[in-house]
Amino acid sequence: MARTPSNEFAVGTKAPDFTLPNTIDDKIYSLEDLKGNKATVIMFICNHCPFVIHVNDMLVKLANEYKTKGVNFIAISSNDVENYPQDAPHLMKKLASDLQYPFPYLYDETQEVAEAYNAACTPDLYVFDENLSSVYHGQLDDSRPGNEIPVTGKDLKQAIENLLNNKPVLANQKPSIGCNIKWK
Repeated sequence: MARTPSNEFAVGTKAPDFTLPNTIDDKIYSLEDLKGNKATVIMFICNHCPFVIHVNDMLVKLANEYKTKGVNFIAISSNDVENYPQDAPHLMKKLASDLQYPFPYLYDETQEVAEAYNAACTPDLYVFDENLSSVYHGQLDDSRPGNEIPVTGKDLKQAIENLLNNKPVLANQKPSIGCNIKWK
């Protein structure tokens, strides 16, 4: 299991725009369509990565918890489905249904969106303010498959809470660790 860290994405960087198909309802959405009133969390994930599987329940929990507070979560899979067919759109749709994703699960077939965000791994997590300026890019928490640390979502939660409560951005933003994005 590869342990790829997330790349640099500076605080204050504007969220790159995109328009992608949502595998859940088969409609096309732009970032503008999906952004939250107070914050937007963009997550690069996929179906098969053990690191994502390890945190999926917490991602669902946090998305449900924060959607009533004006925070929208958006999941994107950018993996090469020719070499990783388990990440194909029809299986993304099934997984989203099975896990009851409360967020869109978008398919980045060209991988241009992952490149625009300088995404490197799954999960790769970003938090943007109401103006789509970056305030956080880092890990969910310290838990990893097999390290016996409970999944709490503490780092992502703290970043969201700081934003919602007009507190400074987290000074210590630890990179996410996960499987590398499967590039074509």
